[in-house]
Amino acid sequence: MPDETQTTYDSLKLENQLCFPLYAASREIMRKYTPLLRNINLTYTQYIVMMVMWERRQLTVGELGNALYLDTGTLSPLLKAMEEKGLVTRTRDSKDERVVTITITEAGNALKQQALSVPQQMGKCMNLTPEEAKCLYTILYKILG
Repeated sequence: MPDETQTTYDSLKLENQLCFPLYAASREIMRKYTPLLRNINLTYTQYIVMMVMWERRQLTVGELGNALYLDTGTLSPLLKAMEEKGLVTRTRDSKDERVVTITITEAGNALKQQALSVPQQMGKCMNLTPEEAKCLYTILYKILG
C-alpha cells in the first residue's frame, strides 16, 4: 500500500506543479519579446495595450483592464507613459469623472505598421507547430475561464 505521507509530499515537488512550467514559459516568452519590442519602443505590457487599441480604437480604462486581465492600478501609470509617448489620449468623462476613456492617436495607429513583424518573428522563436500553438492557446484560455 502506498505511503499517504509520501504521496502528499510528492504533490509539493516542483516537477508536479502546473504553475512552474507556466511561469517559466511566460518568462521565456517575455525574454524573446523584449528585443523585438525594443525596436518599436514598447514594453510588453504597452504592446498588448496597443493590440487592443488597434482593434478597438477607443474604450474605457475598465474595458481595457477586462480585456487584458489588468487592474486600474497597473494600467494608470502605463497609460500615462503611453500618453507621454503620444500613442494614446486619456479623457475623463464629463458626467462621471471616475470613467477615463482611452483613444488611440495617429502616432499610435502608425505604430501598427512597425509592429506587423513581431508576431511572425515570435512564431519563428517558438518550438511549436501551428497545431500545437492553437491547442496551447485553447488550453490557456480555458484556464483563464
